Amino acid sequence: MFVYDKAHDLAKEIQDSADYKEYARLKKIVTADEKTKGLLEDYKKLQLEAQASMMTGNEPSEETMEKLKKLGEVLQFNPDVSSYFAAEYRFQTMVGDVYKIISDACDLGLDFLKE
Repeated sequence: MFVYDKAHDLAKEIQDSADYKEYARLKKIVTADEKTKGLLEDYKKLQLEAQASMMTGNEPSEETMEKLKKLGEVLQFNPDVSSYFAAEYRFQTMVGDVYKIISDACDLGLDFLKE
């Protein structure tokens, strides 16, 4: 159980981090407005659609990429959303780094992610 205790400790440290707190604070702000929340949800869906296409070896459709670009431009005009995207990126980078540390230590065979 020691490993799980450490995992819970790590989760707590992540929740207490400045990056997470800023991300959570801004997420609360941008999702408080229903219109902005809907636009963000649409943007995230389009991102996932584009990523899914790339993961299967296909290029995302021009239509998807154009919608993603236009929606991103609209969202960037909102300073709270722009700050939220930056905070989300920093937080996701931290979580990705933690995952990489664990995967490297355990030799999970994710060498193909290095480029």
